[in-house]
Amino acid sequence: MASNRPAPEAPFMPSQRDGETFAYGGVRTDEGPFEEWNPTAESIAPVRGRHRVSKQRGGGLARSSTVLGVGVIAAVAGGGMASAQTGKPPVSISMPDLPSVGSLISDEETPEGSATPLSSIGTVVDETEQGSASDAGEVLRARIMAQVEQQQSQAEDKAAAEAVAKAEKEAEEKAAAAKKKAEEKAAAAKKKAEEEAAKKAEAERLAELARQYALPTSSYTISSTFGQAGAYWSSGQHTGLDFAAPTGTLIKAVHTGTITSAGWDGSYGYKTVLTLDDGTEVWYAHQSSINVSVGQQVNTGDVIGRVGSTGNSTGAHLHLEVHTGGSGTGIDPMAWLQSKGLTV
Repeated sequence: MASNRPAPEAPFMPSQRDGETFAYGGVRTDEGPFEEWNPTAESIAPVRGRHRVSKQRGGGLARSSTVLGVGVIAAVAGGGMASAQTGKPPVSISMPDLPSVGSLISDEETPEGSATPLSSIGTVVDETEQGSASDAGEVLRARIMAQVEQQQSQAEDKAAAEAVAKAEKEAEEKAAAAKKKAEEKAAAAKKKAEEEAAKKAEAERLAELARQYALPTSSYTISSTFGQAGAYWSSGQHTGLDFAAPTGTLIKAVHTGTITSAGWDGSYGYKTVLTLDDGTEVWYAHQSSINVSVGQQVNTGDVIGRVGSTGNSTGAHLHLEVHTGGSGTGIDPMAWLQSKGLTV
């Protein structure tokens, strides 16, 4: 096979732009300068000899077509680079869609219409991948949103449950407080009513006793009280209650009972002892006169003597003592008279 004669070198011409060369995609200063060279019939020798042409199968291009296409692309690229210095506009070249890759590298025939153009292969793949990624993203997004909604719903349910529990607790506390307050109020009212009833009953009892008991004398002044300390008494303290009154003032029986003693008794002067039914003894001392005798039964208010100043006395008065039944221990006569409903 005969080879092509090499093309002659292009004559050197200085660049119109000093120190700069035009390259594909921009101006470069590290190469050049170059001038445009267009192949012509004079610079390219005709091809001689016999050349084999591959038969196209199934309407697709042969391998030689692929080689030719690559050569054309390289030549166009080189021509574009070389023609950049001339100021002429570059030639616009549009590449047709090539057949599928399988039809270029396979000797097998491919049915027409089944080949996919190379220019659309990347687009189809990209769209498929983008579609798959988009679907996966939507699925993931849907799952995330579902989880977020579920968590939010759980949080809202929890908050609602806590609010309900808090409200119920507050209601229970308020109800318990109201119940306690009502119970305390009812208890206080009951206690007050009971106290009032007790006071009323005691007043009625004392009123009844007052009808049964009487003060030992009238027109008096309390001159000495029970337990009062002083040198006038041999024990160092007063053992009774003194009613100061004019001499001859009537002395009465405080309650129904029996006269168990009547006469002179040393420092007590003339003294009368009235023993009540419960054994309590009432002593009347310093009398000027005695109007009863031993064993006599008397009733409440009966006169048993008169006020005087006999015995160890500094003036006319009735010295009254009260001794509990059996033991003979003296108690406060004022308290005892008050317990019987009497006002001293």
